[in-house]
Amino acid sequence: MNAMPRHKQPSPSITGFGARLAEFRRARNITQVQLAEATGTTQRAISYYENEAGYPPVDAIVRLADALGVSTDELLGMHATKSAKAHSEHNDPDLRRFWKKFQQIARLPEKDQRAVIRLVNSLAKAS
Repeated sequence: MNAMPRHKQPSPSITGFGARLAEFRRARNITQVQLAEATGTTQRAISYYENEAGYPPVDAIVRLADALGVSTDELLGMHATKSAKAHSEHNDPDLRRFWKKFQQIARLPEKDQRAVIRLVNSLAKAS
């Protein structure tokens, strides 16, 4: 007899909706009451969502994202947050090295900048 496959437990690094909602709210220094007022709901509903007792309806997710200044994808955990992306980009040594080179190129005369851009474009097409 074949055994039923076990469901994988979610990774502890994956944050649930309620924790993300609370994190975004706290990062903006607003209370549950203030978020509730901004989204046309109640503090009790915000608490309910943050404690992961249930998900809000789609229209409420849109209002929450708008009030918090994030995308619905970020709020739902579909994409890394802008601050997380920025943090990972600042820690990537290759990106830092490229950024320094681009800054050097920006100081070149315009004619030389155009030549570098043509070179980069031709290399990008070749790959």
